Amino acid sequence: MLHRFPYLSADKAALVLRIVTPLLFMIHALVRLYRGTLPQFSQFMDNIGFPAPQAVVWAITIVELVAGTLILLNLHVRWAASALAAIAFGGIVLIHARLGWFVGEHGTGGSEYSVALLVMLLVLAARDAEKINQR
Repeated sequence: MLHRFPYLSADKAALVLRIVTPLLFMIHALVRLYRGTLPQFSQFMDNIGFPAPQAVVWAITIVELVAGTLILLNLHVRWAASALAAIAFGGIVLIHARLGWFVGEHGTGGSEYSVALLVMLLVLAARDAEKINQR
C-alpha cells in the first residue's frame, strides 16, 4: 500500500494545497470576527506603534478573506498569495519571531507555522505563474 503513497497525482496534490492554504487564512479571519477579537488585535497594533490600528486590522482581515476566496476560485492566485505572504511575513516580524521557532510542544507561538504558510503560498504562486506562462 505504501508504494502508492501519496495516492495523488502532483496536480491533485496541488489542488489540495490550493484549497487548504487559503482556508487556513480565512478561518483565522473568521474566528477573529466571530470571537470579536478585532479590538484586542487593534490594541496590540496600537501598542507597537501602528498608525490607524483599527483600519490596519480590518484591512488584514479583509485581505485574508478576499485573497483566500480568490485562491479558492483559482483567480489571480499569484497576487492573492503574495498578499497573504505579506501578512504571514508581517506576523513573523511583529509577533512570532520574538517567541522563537516552535509553535507547540517545544515553544509557544513561534515562527514555524508561518514559515510553512509562506512556503505553501510560494508553491501556489509559482504554479500560477507557470500556468500563465504556458498560455
